[in-house]
Parts: sequence; structure tokens; C-alpha cells
Amino acid sequence: MTASSKENIKHVLSPLASQTLLDSDLTRPVASKRPVRLLPWLQVVKIGGRIMDRGAEAIIPLVQELRALLPEHRLLFLTGAGIRARHIFSVGLDLGLPVGSLAPLAASEAGQNGQILAAMLSADGVSYVDHSTIANQLSVHLSAARAVVGSAFPPYNHHEFPGSRIPPHRADVGAFLLADALGAAGLTIVEDVDGVYSTDPNGADAAKAQLVRETTYAELASGTGSLPVDRMLLEAMANANHIERVQVVNGLVAGRITAALRGEHVGTIIRTGASAA
Repeated sequence: MTASSKENIKHVLSPLASQTLLDSDLTRPVASKRPVRLLPWLQVVKIGGRIMDRGAEAIIPLVQELRALLPEHRLLFLTGAGIRARHIFSVGLDLGLPVGSLAPLAASEAGQNGQILAAMLSADGVSYVDHSTIANQLSVHLSAARAVVGSAFPPYNHHEFPGSRIPPHRADVGAFLLADALGAAGLTIVEDVDGVYSTDPNGADAAKAQLVRETTYAELASGTGSLPVDRMLLEAMANANHIERVQVVNGLVAGRITAALRGEHVGTIIRTGASAA
């Protein structure tokens, strides 16, 4: 390269040009800014696998309620895995498979549940799409239809963080990460219980169980009791950018999802670490 050509090189000025991206102190002035909300009109609804496990008795009324919501909202339905994933985990653990190999096996069941839900809503133009389509073309699909269905399992494939033999990042975490990254209007988690209880409503102390109407991720993280959501979700909530609260509702009670999407308090509200804009 000649001296004259070196003088004509155009440099792109960037706050990160001479910094290591691994030094949080150096990147904080840039990275600490609130990200843009990509789809601020989107409502994300995560359907628990235990709802789908109940078959037609639960799925048909659920589909009817979701269909009635289509004219009112633009929606991303994300499905979790149910009892079949527990069987997969059991077989995989017996075979000695690593945690990263168990994750995509369980995710396959979440995808199957999503395809069932999408098939039931197909007459309304709703279709099932995979993770890459949600990441890159969701807005295109939602311009053609009022809702899209996908898997709530995060696509970790054969990598998982150490510390557990069962993948800790499951459907609740995946749904929250998507909703927060998209800057969605809200996230509703639909399970087969009314919300978070003070103690396991199906356990030995069921008689003492009381519904917790409102709480925070920090309060739940400090406890040790069972939860209707993945405990790893609380860690994701601590670092939220957009989603300030998540409501857990009972999908087996007609009208609960509708009420939650309209802003009514009908389950347990969990407040995250995100601050108001």
C-alpha cells in the first residue's frame, strides 16, 4: 500500500472502535441506552404444555377464546412442552446425554404443541413458524395475519449453561426473552393454575396455599418453594429492558386470557427489573 493510499483511508468513528467488548465499564456508555421497541403493538401469549396435555377438553375452548381475540390484538402465541418432555428427559438422562443434547429434544415437543395450536387456528390465517422466521420475518407474517404461533423453547441446540442436568432455560424463559427483545406490549403466561401460590396448591400443604396476587421477581427468587414458571425466568426478569410485568393466568378458566390482555388483574402479576420509559 502506498503512502498516498494510506492517507485516503476513511476511518469510521465509533465509541467502541478502540475498546474491548468484554469490558462492561467501557461499553456501558453505549450499551446502557434503552433499546428501540421493535413491535410495541404485539401481545405475546405463552401457552403451557400442561394445557395442551389435557387434549380436546382444554384445547378446543382455548382455541375458541384465542380466535375471539384476533380482531382485538396482534398476537404471538408461543407453546411450551408438556409431559412428553419429561419422558424425553428421563430416557435421555438414562442414556447419559449431556444437558445441551436434552434441550432440543424437549424443544421438539414444544414445537409439536405449536403446530397443533396453529392447525386449529389455520382457518383464521394463523400458521406455525420456526425460530429463524420469528427472529427475521415476524412483522411480515403479522401484516398478513392477526397472529402467529411458534415454539417458546429458546434455540440453544447443543449448548447449555453448566450447573444442571435438566436444561434450565425452558419455555417461560424463551417466551420472556422474545417478548422483551421485541419490545412487546405485554407477556401473558397461561398455565393450568390461577397463578403463583404461597405454597404448592397440589402438595402436602395444599390447604394452606394462598394465591399471591402481585409480587416481584426478587421476592420469588428469594424463596425456595415450587413455582408454576421456570425459576430461571426470574434471572431473565432481573435484566429486562421493556417488559415491566408478566401476568400468570389460568387457561382452563374461560375469559381469563381475554381479561389479562385487556389489562385486568386476573392472576398473579410478577414485576420485573425493567423501569418505565
